[in-house]
Amino acid sequence: MKLLLLLLLSLVLVSCAKRVTRDEAVATAYRYTQVTWLPENRHVRHGPDSQGIVVHTPDTSVAEHGDKRGWWKPGVWAKGMPYQWGGFDTPESFLEKIAAGKKAGDIGNAAKRKLGDEGTSTESCGIDCSGFVSRCWNLRRPYSTREMHEICDRLESWTDLQPGDILLNDKHVVLFVEWLVPGKEMVGYEAGPFPVWRVSACGLFTHKLKSQGYAPWRYRGIRDKS
Repeated sequence: MKLLLLLLLSLVLVSCAKRVTRDEAVATAYRYTQVTWLPENRHVRHGPDSQGIVVHTPDTSVAEHGDKRGWWKPGVWAKGMPYQWGGFDTPESFLEKIAAGKKAGDIGNAAKRKLGDEGTSTESCGIDCSGFVSRCWNLRRPYSTREMHEICDRLESWTDLQPGDILLNDKHVVLFVEWLVPGKEMVGYEAGPFPVWRVSACGLFTHKLKSQGYAPWRYRGIRDKS
């Protein structure tokens, strides 16, 4: 009975999400790397918002607060969407919020992980790692790294990875794009934190991912073609 209920739940979860092709997932990821915007001083925050949630935007001055992975600077055109803890923006909604004066991003840290959703500031904009993958899969809401296994199947082999699949551990998720060296070196997309707090393409090594607890997974709603 328990197994049947779990199966029914997984079917409901997938049916509630739109289908997506592999090409669509990768194209969406690419769009996040191409967002171009002009930061201003009003987009910076290092301290609590009006609700008391501490925010650190990933501008270059975040180095003064102990993190060297800040990358954007007021008055200098920026490319790519900043990481925001709990963020779920599209490129369009991000630009709208920037125009309205929202803060540009909010880095993750141990304090944020402890707070969970309560650490998300509604006065910031951007996207986090799981929100990013959820958008790439055209999901209606963000699925956390703790939830993604509910709508995915674990792959038997790393070499089974195809575009739009993911590498997942309990803290982070990366969207797989292609192999550079089959089984050993790959290209992916992720929403920070490395090398900076931003959505970007990345080169990754399988042995390093394995040592960090990552495993390959496939979203049940992904399709090769529409």
